[in-house]
Amino acid sequence: MTVGTSGPAPEETGAPGTAAGPGLSASARPDGLPEDLPDGRPVDPDELPDGLVVADETGRVTGFNAAAARITGLAPAAALGRPLDRALPLEDLAGRRWWALTDPYGGLATRTGQPERHLLLPGGREVLVAARYLRARPTGPVRRVVVTLRGTEARRRSERSHAELIATVAHELRSPLTSVKGFTATLLAKWERFTDDQKRLMLETVDADADRVTRLITELLDISRIDSGRLEVRRQPVDLAAAVGRHVQAHIARGQTADRFFVRVVPPLPELWADPDKIDQVLGNLLENAVRHGEGTVTIEVAPAGADEPAECVRPIGRGVPGGPTESAGPVEKSPIEVEKGTVVTVSDEGPGIPEESMPRVFTRFWRGSKRGGTGLGLYIVKGIVEAHGGTVTVGRAPGGGAQFRFTLPVGTPAYLA
Repeated sequence: MTVGTSGPAPEETGAPGTAAGPGLSASARPDGLPEDLPDGRPVDPDELPDGLVVADETGRVTGFNAAAARITGLAPAAALGRPLDRALPLEDLAGRRWWALTDPYGGLATRTGQPERHLLLPGGREVLVAARYLRARPTGPVRRVVVTLRGTEARRRSERSHAELIATVAHELRSPLTSVKGFTATLLAKWERFTDDQKRLMLETVDADADRVTRLITELLDISRIDSGRLEVRRQPVDLAAAVGRHVQAHIARGQTADRFFVRVVPPLPELWADPDKIDQVLGNLLENAVRHGEGTVTIEVAPAGADEPAECVRPIGRGVPGGPTESAGPVEKSPIEVEKGTVVTVSDEGPGIPEESMPRVFTRFWRGSKRGGTGLGLYIVKGIVEAHGGTVTVGRAPGGGAQFRFTLPVGTPAYLA
């Protein structure tokens, strides 16, 4: 692992520069560090986020930055001038002394370093260590050894996240697949014994469980694309007010009462270009969250970005009847909004809301509220989709005391129409 930015391999750059003390020389840097910052200041190793330890051709430490001191617990003054293997007494996970094992100065002349790996400091603290061997010429003697140190906390958090994802997937798949297998096996073995109504009920259950598995697989694919930055957005004109209406009607069709929802639109809405399928996914997750975890009336407001209209400018669409009769004389003329054009959607409920201390974690993987249920991935996907559109999403407390989710989408007009 090289320390710093790009550039040709140190072995190919000619004679190395002089190793400095805690602040390495900013001129003639064969170790890959930039010579100067954009403002002209020389690079200070203490500004690096990772620990940096440098030894000269004799194996004595000539550089030991602040991050290395923090990770090892050794003061730079105590490390400088000491042999590398004594200043940094590393062992592998089997208890073998690392520098005796790798022998950077006396080993093969073709080696250029050691890849990052887990090693142990005195006392058993685990660190991630990588080394680079710098030579004046290929296969020549080692003139400098550059070592980087990192704590393992971030790596362990990532590993725990992956393990939790696997456990969640296994748990969420087991239940519907067990149901599907049980009902299909029963139908195949005893088809003649069931009435048509019983068969229909079993097949409807299998169909619902298959949909549940499909949704989980879709969520996993979305997470993979979000994490890798490969989430594609296929922009088309989108009517957000109509999309909200469709989702409300779908919840009513599944048994919710019409009075549970209140939709209002603040006109005029700018023309919005977005991915309709992904926006449907965002709306579906937010409304499902409000219905499942919230209480009372679920209010959905669609408004221009930056709009702060008085009450008479609001055009209610009615309780649970999108497109129904209005309750006011219609939209009111207003001056143009002097902000970036876009649309804001707010979803609020009247439940207990989200505790203040939990709000920073709402859009992370596997976050769940007080009520169990679901994979805990929906809001993480909401954030990823909204940000892929160039928008933002926030969570807060609704006027009625419940949770309030608000996302903003820019107009997103394609370049050829701009």
